Amino acid sequence: MRYAAIGDSFTEGVGDVRPDGTLRGWADRVAEGLAAAAPPVEYANLAIRGRLLRPIVTGQLDAALALDPLPDLMTLNGGGNDMLRPGIHLDDLMTLTEGAVRRCRDAGVRLVLLSGADPTARLPLGRLVRRRGAVLTARTRALAAKYDLTFVSAFEDEEIRHERYWSPDRLHLAPAGHARVAGLVLHALGYGDVPEPAPPAPPAARHTVRYYREHVLPWVNRRLHGRSSGDDRDPKHPVWYPVTG
Repeated sequence: MRYAAIGDSFTEGVGDVRPDGTLRGWADRVAEGLAAAAPPVEYANLAIRGRLLRPIVTGQLDAALALDPLPDLMTLNGGGNDMLRPGIHLDDLMTLTEGAVRRCRDAGVRLVLLSGADPTARLPLGRLVRRRGAVLTARTRALAAKYDLTFVSAFEDEEIRHERYWSPDRLHLAPAGHARVAGLVLHALGYGDVPEPAPPAPPAARHTVRYYREHVLPWVNRRLHGRSSGDDRDPKHPVWYPVTG
């Protein structure tokens, strides 16, 4: 099996760091789970943090469909960064997603659509983002049904909303969160059961001023200067490489 993943920081694996400093993330964990259940597996991950949906379903999808051989399986998640910006149009996001669905269908690549996990309970303007996310998730579910695709809704997973699944920046998943998303995907693909809840973690210290200084203000500064956290970054796995379970 050849598995390719495209997306933003959620799929790149931000928040799930190995001891050597490299990122793991749910997509890497899915590749490892597939390799354990149905070896051999080759894997490519073209996701880059900060990406809006359009470059995901154009540049990243172009690169994924240019892999030789073609992927057997591809996962797509995007739109989370779009929802953090003013003036977005969900119709445009759905048009972009449906275009990607059709390209994968025409190429004979099995596509799995994901909705990202819901971080909004502890975010500034979280209610607004949650409303947008709920609509986008519902419409993505309908799109998946229209094309008979597998759909994994991390956004609607109540368990992953607990604080223990999230990194200190409150926006990216912690290792336990990435492990849970990987379990949801593998279950949807027919490999394993729905994951058990992670054990409770000690309550995290809340330092509101530090949180805004270290996480919110840098994000605002990048927006004001038209920059992204993914500028000048390359995909972590742009070509096929073998994965062991």
